[in-house]
Amino acid sequence: MIDLLATYVHDLDPVIFSISEKIKLRWYGLSYVIGFAAAYMILLRLSRKKLWPIEELKVGDAVTYTAIFGVFLGGRIGYVLFYMLPRPGGLDRILEDPITIIAVWEGGMASHGGILGIMFFTLFYAWKHKLSWLAVGDGFAIVAPLGVFFGRMANFINGELYGTITDEKNWWAVKFPKSLYENGYSDNLQKGLQQAAISNDTAGEFLKDRVRLVGDYDGYDLSPQAFEQEFLPIARENPDVMQALADHTPARHPSQLYEGILEGLVIFVMLYLIRVRFTKLWHGVISGGFFILYAIFRIGVENVREPDSEKIIGVTKGQFYSFFMIAIGLAFLAWAWKSKRSLRDDIAPG
Repeated sequence: MIDLLATYVHDLDPVIFSISEKIKLRWYGLSYVIGFAAAYMILLRLSRKKLWPIEELKVGDAVTYTAIFGVFLGGRIGYVLFYMLPRPGGLDRILEDPITIIAVWEGGMASHGGILGIMFFTLFYAWKHKLSWLAVGDGFAIVAPLGVFFGRMANFINGELYGTITDEKNWWAVKFPKSLYENGYSDNLQKGLQQAAISNDTAGEFLKDRVRLVGDYDGYDLSPQAFEQEFLPIARENPDVMQALADHTPARHPSQLYEGILEGLVIFVMLYLIRVRFTKLWHGVISGGFFILYAIFRIGVENVREPDSEKIIGVTKGQFYSFFMIAIGLAFLAWAWKSKRSLRDDIAPG
């Protein structure tokens, strides 16, 4: 009989389908496409209702340029500055291979960087088209949480950026097999591989040529890439192999889902309803609200998220950078109060 209260073991495949060995459609890439499409539809609706200063026919271009120069460029630069450079040997790696800076296909996008990228690009866009920066930014502040939501859902599917260890009895807990390799659980990993090799012929055949001496017993020499790209697909196709890994994998908070719901859906619904309900709201209030709400939720969820890098003065990097976002949000609110300009003052004729 199936135990409906058993801890869910993450067995989702990050690849939707493969065209060739090198060309694959991944959920992570699709999440960006869906996010940008959703942003376009929402902003188009706001433009038609005269709740955003960019003309209807220019919404597509605005979203496209912001996606490229704001989200992608900002997200990658943010990752390099906030996470890659501070690591030991980070600068040396970049100097040896400068292409690393733009190698998004290897992974590495910082949400804080993407948000700041959007902020600075909208400043340029508004200046070029002689629009209110705050009014333009308010629109993107409404849809930015949608990108956060779809991105975090993709993180969950990838089994990455998971939370800290929790009690298996918690119905929401999830076991992420990737955590065996990424968090120093070498003994648990070896036990899981040994159990898998015994319980399943396919796993045993895969592992038999990877035996090595680990301390006083034979273990398996498996690189992170081989474990993720070769062994985990075997586990997904063979429940007994997945169960062998699960038996030695600690249960964790699905922090990606927490972030997707709080930093994504909740903020989007709040800001969208505020926009359509208070049509004469001062420019900058929505942008300020986004920065503050995102930072508060991020700081909270970081308490149950496995740190993906070193801490700064006792807090995670995500929390540390979020404190600055609160300051930016307060600055937007102060600017809004000082200018006291509403959307109706800046709607472009169309």
